[in-house]
Amino acid sequence: MPIYMLKDEVLDFPPVSQASKDGLLAIGGDLSPERLLIAYQSGIFPWYNEGEPILWWSLDPRMVIKPTDMKITKSLWKTIESNRFSCSFDADFEGVIRACATVPRTDEQAEEEPEDADEPSTWISEDMIAAYCELHALGFAHSVETYLDNELVGGLYGVSIGKVFCAESMFHTKADASKVAFYNLCQFLIRNNIELIDAQQETSHMKRLGAAPIPRKEFMKMLKGLTKEHSLVGNWGDGTAELLKLEV
Repeated sequence: MPIYMLKDEVLDFPPVSQASKDGLLAIGGDLSPERLLIAYQSGIFPWYNEGEPILWWSLDPRMVIKPTDMKITKSLWKTIESNRFSCSFDADFEGVIRACATVPRTDEQAEEEPEDADEPSTWISEDMIAAYCELHALGFAHSVETYLDNELVGGLYGVSIGKVFCAESMFHTKADASKVAFYNLCQFLIRNNIELIDAQQETSHMKRLGAAPIPRKEFMKMLKGLTKEHSLVGNWGDGTAELLKLEV
């Protein structure tokens, strides 16, 4: 199946039904905020290694989880109740995305991709960091930080549109730190009526947290409705975020 080549001056993507069997839909384009927002609204995300052209994906099936469906083990609940970690939102977005790019995957992350357990997430290039930091400045990309003794030891980041949070990556340097970040994310999403987390790829780690794969067709139907809702735009940590209708 031929892969669609994007043009810089055209922001639209082909229908996701034209993606290859492994989910590759298009090549090229740029990482402008406008293109990224259109991509997420359309069930598409960028994923490529540094030095490669930008690759755009729409997987089938799609891994999703409702914030209310997170599975919390007894040991994780004990950690949460201990208040060992403190959490914040949008306090250090760049610190989180850079940690996701550089911290080797160990412990629970290594269970997802054991062959790469000692490797960083090399797909988070400087171009990607710059693009998502710009989305964060515009109020659409968000981070959750987990601290231990004032040190950043875990976190995650993603993009929020309408009532969907598109999770991108997480990291930890202390056991359970990223899970505590995910728990706090879910609680925040529940309080703010954000109904779905798009976890994109199927992994054993996300399965243990409660995510499940659904057919892309079903995902797209859900996405179409949820992304039409107002988005909580702005800083999620300082109380200045407001509900806005996204117009791209």
